[in-house]
Amino acid sequence: MKITIDKYSGFCFGVVYAIEMAESILEKEDILYCLGDIVHNNKEVERLTDMGLKIINNEDLKKLSDCKVLIRAHGEPPSTYNIALENNIQLLDASCPVVLKLQHQIKEGYEDIKKINGQVIIYGKEGHAEVTGLLGQTKNDAIIVTTVDDLDKVDFSKSIYIYSQTTKSPKAYKEISDIIAERVKLADGENVKYIVHDTLCRQVSGREPQLKHFSKENDVIIFVSGQKSSNGKMLYQSCKEENPNSYFISDINEINNEWFSTASSVGICGATSTPRWLMEQVQNAIEKIA
Repeated sequence: MKITIDKYSGFCFGVVYAIEMAESILEKEDILYCLGDIVHNNKEVERLTDMGLKIINNEDLKKLSDCKVLIRAHGEPPSTYNIALENNIQLLDASCPVVLKLQHQIKEGYEDIKKINGQVIIYGKEGHAEVTGLLGQTKNDAIIVTTVDDLDKVDFSKSIYIYSQTTKSPKAYKEISDIIAERVKLADGENVKYIVHDTLCRQVSGREPQLKHFSKENDVIIFVSGQKSSNGKMLYQSCKEENPNSYFISDINEINNEWFSTASSVGICGATSTPRWLMEQVQNAIEKIA
C-alpha cells in the first residue's frame, strides 16, 4: 500500500511565524501567555503547552499585568490593545499580515459606508477569533453572516460592503454574495452601493483545487485537522466531494483499520493549522496497519 503525505499541506506562513515566535521566547523564558489557542490544533497546542505556553482568555487578560502576552495569527480587536496598555502588558503581535490587512480594510470601509448610512457584512463564523478581531474594527457594529438565514438581519435598501473571513471557501463566499446582490436588486433602493471585497487568503483558497486533485489520485484520504479549524472543515469537505473515502481525524487513535482493507494508495493531508509532525505520525501508524 502506497502512503503519501500531501507536500502542500501543513502550516501556512502566518501560523509558522506565530509558533516560531513562541518557541524562540520559551527557549529563554519558563512561561509565555498566549491569548487563545495559538493554532486550532489541539496536538500542537499540547506540545507548546509542555514547553511553557499558557493559554488564556480575555477575562484572564484583564487580570494580568507587567508580563508578556502573545497575539496569535488570527488577530485581535482594538479592545485587546487597550487592555494591554492599561495593564502594562507587552504584546508580542504575531497577527497574520493577511488578517492585519483585512482589519485595516474593514476599518476604512466601515468609516466610509457609515457616511451614507450603510452596513458592513462580515461573512464568517460568529465567535471565531479572526471574526471577533474584524468585528472590533467596526465598533462591533458589523453584521455577521454565516448562513443564508442570517441575511434576515440585513436591510437591503441600504448600501452594503461585504468582507469575508480569510479562511472561507471561495465558492461559498460567491454564493452568499450573489444572493445578497439579488436581494439588493429586489429592494430597489435609491443610490444603493453594493461592493464585494476580495479578502480570502490565497494560501487557503489555493489549496482547495490542489487537494481536489490529490483526493482523486488516492483510494483513501486521511485528512488531519483540529476540530476548531475553520479552513480544516472547508478543505476536508473539498476532499470528501472528490473522494467519498475521505476521513477526518485529529489524532492517530481515531484511525480505523477497516478504512484501508481494499486500498492500494492512501493520501494524508491537512489544514493550514496541521503540523507536519502529526501527519508523519499518522503515516507511521498506517504503515503499521499495512
